[in-house]
Amino acid sequence: MITIEPGNMEIGTAHVDRASLRRYLLRAQAAVGLQGEVHVLLSDDAALRRLNRLFRGMDKATDVLSFPAANESGGMAGDLAISLEHAQRQAEQFGHTLAEEVRILLLHGLLHLAGEDHEVDSGEMALREQKLRAQLRLPVGLIERVQPEAAAVAKPVRSAAAVHRANARGAAVRRRRA
Repeated sequence: MITIEPGNMEIGTAHVDRASLRRYLLRAQAAVGLQGEVHVLLSDDAALRRLNRLFRGMDKATDVLSFPAANESGGMAGDLAISLEHAQRQAEQFGHTLAEEVRILLLHGLLHLAGEDHEVDSGEMALREQKLRAQLRLPVGLIERVQPEAAAVAKPVRSAAAVHRANARGAAVRRRRA
């Protein structure tokens, strides 16, 4: 289930397509190997700040929070909360769409629900995220952007559109030289 709060939230002119995100969530969840239902809240910085303060003791907004379900949860994998405001800023900063950024954050959160934790492991989550990003055709992931040592371990994966643009630029340069 994907909940967008408040209502049908839009950031600037970028609309969040709930059906498309639901299809991606199912694909990504299968790729991660995560069993059970995942609930996703797409909200704003204020809501993520409240959740972060309440559950982690950190009084600041964040991009994604993961809440794994208890083992006896009966078919639930857990909950994810994503700030669309935060996601929009990051999308602009890293040169991709809001939809791509939300997908990056969903993948990151799913890995946490599956028990991965980049804050305590030795780079295993970064490597797994890199492989899954390539499989799901996503641009550079969250861990690589915030942990420089992860970037050295896991090389960035460019989106298909970025590869196409780079190839087109290269072809144009070669034509001019010919």
